[in-house]
Amino acid sequence: MPTVIRATGEAKDMTLDELATFVEDARKAGVPGDRPIRAELSYSGKIKEVEIALSQDDS
Repeated sequence: MPTVIRATGEAKDMTLDELATFVEDARKAGVPGDRPIRAELSYSGKIKEVEIALSQDDS
């Protein structure tokens, strides 16, 4: 079983719809809303990848 949920932009940089899907998946997995999200940004400051731990022990 994965210990994190990870999402990347299909066309390199993430879109709002891709980010919304990531949040929806995290909520469905029972991740609390106060859990920190790790993000990888491009040089232009756009989101390339996001990740969130499923359990507090993995954060």
